[in-house]
Amino acid sequence: MNIVLCGMMGVGKSSVGIRIAELTGKRWYDTDVVITDRHGKIADLFEYYGESHFRALETDIVRELSEKDELVISTGGGLVLKAENNEMLKRNGKIFFLRASLESLLARVYVDDNRPLLKNGRTEATLKNLLAERTPVYEHVADYILDTDGRSVDEVAREIIALSEQA
Repeated sequence: MNIVLCGMMGVGKSSVGIRIAELTGKRWYDTDVVITDRHGKIADLFEYYGESHFRALETDIVRELSEKDELVISTGGGLVLKAENNEMLKRNGKIFFLRASLESLLARVYVDDNRPLLKNGRTEATLKNLLAERTPVYEHVADYILDTDGRSVDEVAREIIALSEQA
């Protein structure tokens, strides 16, 4: 069974995913990293080909990873907005929604080339809108919801491992 982490950018999906992999010996994949390694910078993909092209690449990666077992998969923030992705991920995995407050997310994210949805200096307003739009989807697709505010990466990782062993 795979452990799949979803949630907003800046919530800690990569850090928690790496820690779970360290504690369990499972292989860790970050869908954004896989796309970047294969196709170049995410900001360039958005700029030159559009968001729909990027989302299609995400689905290709999900198709590939969901066929494997015993992985830890950190997803891009918008990946689970596509029902097809969730169906594939749930066939062989449990989805964990890492939830954080807007304040926590703002303290963790910064504008860079890897966050094309936060360009143009609109970080707080954009993040607030994305959070409002995406949270109900994250809650709907998640098998488990974990609040991360005030918790260490290690605490969250260990809780996810315990929950996945009960599944």
